[in-house]
Amino acid sequence: MIEIINRQKKHPIRIKSFERLLGDLGRRYGRARAEVTLAFVGDRAIRTLNRKWMKKDKPTDVLSFPLGETGPDGKYYLGDIVIAVPVAARQARDKGHGLDRELRLLAIHGYLHLLGYDHFAGIEEEERKAHGLYLA
Repeated sequence: MIEIINRQKKHPIRIKSFERLLGDLGRRYGRARAEVTLAFVGDRAIRTLNRKWMKKDKPTDVLSFPLGETGPDGKYYLGDIVIAVPVAARQARDKGHGLDRELRLLAIHGYLHLLGYDHFAGIEEEERKAHGLYLA
């Protein structure tokens, strides 16, 4: 199951579009039945999470919290992705593309982290492949 949570109100989020994106990624990577949560939050919430878990006292664009285990209910929990929409909006503006595209880039990036891809260890190549499929 894919759960999308929108905890910010300033920018509209196309929930169904992100459900489809994560569903497509799940099928592509053999995790179609995995439980994944994607949360859209503001600067304050992401800063709090970043400070607590990454020891960095500033907002960031995306955080991933991989779980990768089967719960007592028998479901496989891949993990959680948290995206800061205000940070994404600033990045989209700086890069000259729309917010929806930036949010999709961050969702893909976060999902790859849940699968175990890491910076300097394959994530960049895998992102290029995924971007070609889901951002064309």
